[in-house]
Amino acid sequence: MVLLVRPRSRKQAAQRLLLVLSILLPIAILIALCNGAVPLGLSEALTGLSQTFGPGKDSQAAIIIGQIRLPRILLAALIGAILAMSGAAMQGLFRNPLADPSLIGVTAGASLGASIMIVTIGYGMNGLAGLSLVSIGAFVGGLVAVLGVYRLATSSSGSSVATMLLAGIAITALAGSISNLLEFQTDNETLRRISLWKMGGLDGASYERLLVATMTATMVLIALPRYGNALNALLLGESEARHLGIDVSRVKLGLVVWVAAGVGAAVALAGTIAFVGLVVPHITRMLIGPDHRYLLPASALTGAILLVLADTLARVVMAPTELPVGVITAILGVPFFISLLRRRHQYGMQS
Repeated sequence: MVLLVRPRSRKQAAQRLLLVLSILLPIAILIALCNGAVPLGLSEALTGLSQTFGPGKDSQAAIIIGQIRLPRILLAALIGAILAMSGAAMQGLFRNPLADPSLIGVTAGASLGASIMIVTIGYGMNGLAGLSLVSIGAFVGGLVAVLGVYRLATSSSGSSVATMLLAGIAITALAGSISNLLEFQTDNETLRRISLWKMGGLDGASYERLLVATMTATMVLIALPRYGNALNALLLGESEARHLGIDVSRVKLGLVVWVAAGVGAAVALAGTIAFVGLVVPHITRMLIGPDHRYLLPASALTGAILLVLADTLARVVMAPTELPVGVITAILGVPFFISLLRRRHQYGMQS
């Protein structure tokens, strides 16, 4: 007797993956709570977590968990989710799996804004909501860069994705050149501060920064999935999307604005963290396909897990010294990305 088993649909596979990722994220957070310069057992970490906001908050475990690890881990999860979902949205907008949020100039603009603030006013001066003036400068710089890119790509006939891509490359190159000029003229100490900031790091995590990240992530992670159907239609081409009733110009503007706000805030809070917005959507797309209704939330969960684990590795690999988390994501991301390119090339040769 032959049994015919009906294969699971992509929808069922996507729902199953979302469930698995929703379980893996708390596990990754627990792993991060237990590991650091001072390792803690699972029971000790859970006890410290329970004591963080109640009796016993002065115990060593509660101080380590509540004041150091918890805000940092939650900040990593939120930033990873923002970067990964933004990367998936940009890949859908540009219809290119090699796209990432930096293509619209936000990362380079934020880096330039941070560099200007470090050179002119120093590194540690406080601004608003627990953010340093460097972080505020980075956020403003990212928004200004994206505004310039969108303005260059928009004409009376609408906005062009191809022109937006070219404008993003131009603005990125301009911002990078100005940053290099600033670094060339500054002293060694300031140059080191700029370099460390650009490497990305979560060592400045605090509950004030976590609040800013939570508000930003809430808006971005709710807004971007609403464009899932529109991004699916754009995969067919802009003309086909218009025939399906999609307001393409409005979708482009909405995606650019939300990605700019999310990535600008992420870079302002943690510096430049490479490859999360590029590699994570690739991983997720390989597992569930290109349907953005599931790809966007799954990318967010995968990005959160990846950055939490990468930051944990950054804290323990050379403990008590902490590596910049951007270095870890690049070290992990580059080999994986190269393997993806090789697989694509081999598949193309075989087909």
